[in-house]
Amino acid sequence: MLGAIIGDIVGSCYEFNNIKTTEFDLFQPESCYTDDSVMTMAVAEWLLEDPMNTHEVLEEKMVKLGNLNTHVGYGPHFLRWLFVPQAIFSDGKRKPYNSFGNGSAMRVSAVGWMFDSLEETERVAGISASITHDHPEGIKGAQATAAAIYMARNGAGKEAIRDYISKKFEYDLNRTCDQIRPSYGFEVSCQKSVPESIIAFLDSTDYESTLRLAVSLGGDSDTQACIAGGIAEAFYGIPDDIIIEATSIIPQYFKETIIGMAEKSAYGSRMEQLERYWGE
Repeated sequence: MLGAIIGDIVGSCYEFNNIKTTEFDLFQPESCYTDDSVMTMAVAEWLLEDPMNTHEVLEEKMVKLGNLNTHVGYGPHFLRWLFVPQAIFSDGKRKPYNSFGNGSAMRVSAVGWMFDSLEETERVAGISASITHDHPEGIKGAQATAAAIYMARNGAGKEAIRDYISKKFEYDLNRTCDQIRPSYGFEVSCQKSVPESIIAFLDSTDYESTLRLAVSLGGDSDTQACIAGGIAEAFYGIPDDIIIEATSIIPQYFKETIIGMAEKSAYGSRMEQLERYWGE
């Protein structure tokens, strides 16, 4: 999860100021967390507090954190779902709205660490998506991202991850970032940004290069780096110096939720490093 949040922070400066190079400063004075991180934390809180994995509790967590973070770049339809559901639903009750946007994939990283089987990981990833993104592509994007994280944290190699995701979710992962970059534009659909984010991880050599590749594609830079960064953390870990740089940007209640996940899930493998910088 921290890998996803740091990816979001690194990409935040470039979402509307795309660059087509891997040569850039990871952290800038204006670097910040966005809606990607806020909703990632909402999903994590949901997993920690709702063993039944209901939409009711997930909605409660999303609305709670949304109201604590009102200006972090929500997409227009999700913004209305979150803050003014009466503008889109006649009864004022929040419902899924058939989205296939990449919001379902950007918030799912905690699911990849929580469960003991790939089947359960994908099932709950689908639930986390379908509260808003109930289009098949929206669900698929969340499931593919969570599955890649689950496989990476359990020691699967890149070719095994590529093969599984390609076959199960019908994504073309037999491309490279260098092939994608020249013609790639701003894409917010799962089907046109999740495969590219996974490819950024597959092309990488370490956590930092994953973020650089994801941002260098252009497009929805913060979300791509968030998705790719979540997978890369599970595969490589995160270098200490990058955690140190990001620590001052991440709010305390994010840290508390991340530590909570470390106490109750496989994310506990990250605890020693987190306590080194976040311990009292």
